[in-house]
Amino acid sequence: MVVPSRGEKLRRSQNLRSVFILLFLNVAFFLLEHQDPEKYVRMFRFDWDAVLRGEIWRLVSWQFTAAGQGWLEALALFVTLLILYMMGSAVEDEWGTRHFAMLFVLSTGGSAAVAAWLSIPLLGTYFVYYTLLFVYATAFPQQTLYLFGVIPVRVRLIAIVSFAALVYGVFAGGLANIAALVGSGLAYFYYLTQRARVVVAAVQQAAAVAAAQQHVPRAETTAMQNAARYAAIKQSVNAAAAGEMHRLIAQCDREMTQGVNICPPADYKPEATDGYCIRCEGFAECSARYLRSRLPATAAGIAAATTAPTPPPAAEPAPLG
Repeated sequence: MVVPSRGEKLRRSQNLRSVFILLFLNVAFFLLEHQDPEKYVRMFRFDWDAVLRGEIWRLVSWQFTAAGQGWLEALALFVTLLILYMMGSAVEDEWGTRHFAMLFVLSTGGSAAVAAWLSIPLLGTYFVYYTLLFVYATAFPQQTLYLFGVIPVRVRLIAIVSFAALVYGVFAGGLANIAALVGSGLAYFYYLTQRARVVVAAVQQAAAVAAAQQHVPRAETTAMQNAARYAAIKQSVNAAAAGEMHRLIAQCDREMTQGVNICPPADYKPEATDGYCIRCEGFAECSARYLRSRLPATAAGIAAATTAPTPPPAAEPAPLG
């Protein structure tokens, strides 16, 4: 079991769940837009001249508008809320509300500043689809999402495609893409600077206790990676995807920590609020055991047949005298 450092406990205690405020604002602005779409655009899009006249809410209100029309807009809202809840909760839980809010402020402020300089309006959820996606993909590079519930796609690949589309829009002459790129880049740079500070602190702490501890896992990412791993485990078990389960078993086997006393199967509870399992050094071994116990009958039988020891040959009968 990895005991969180005092700094980590302090950082986690500052999580005020501000992601729920952003979720509420996205839904509230969606409902406002459908009262009078034309008036909504006039009232809430970013307009620097209007800001100078005192309409300061426009500095942030433009971030809460879903794209599309009709049912496509409702679908866009659903995807926005899903990404914001899943990725935003993970980032805020690990880095605290102050850093999470700073990502939003830098992303929104940076885009607004460029839009003011270019004299263009802004209206869209740039923070969710660019800044948050890029930060989450960096923190969870191996996280797998399932498109339509069946197609596994690494979140890192989604982030690369999103970034490529953003850059293409810049070169295609989209001024709003320039604002989105600058805002997301500014916030992402902030994330990298904070990440570097945490890594340096972890190295210094490891040097101080090297005589008593040979391996110090990175406390700022261990829980996030294990939580992401369990999300993939849960998805593969629910879908009875034997191939994906075997891949996860092999991955867990490679990451096992030798000499760790693991809990009995009944105590494997990665979703528990205390976070005990996902911070334990034996998480990989427990996860592999859990996956093997949930393999479909055919796959489990094949696995057992390939791993069962070969019985010794029967002894020849003694010759009759």
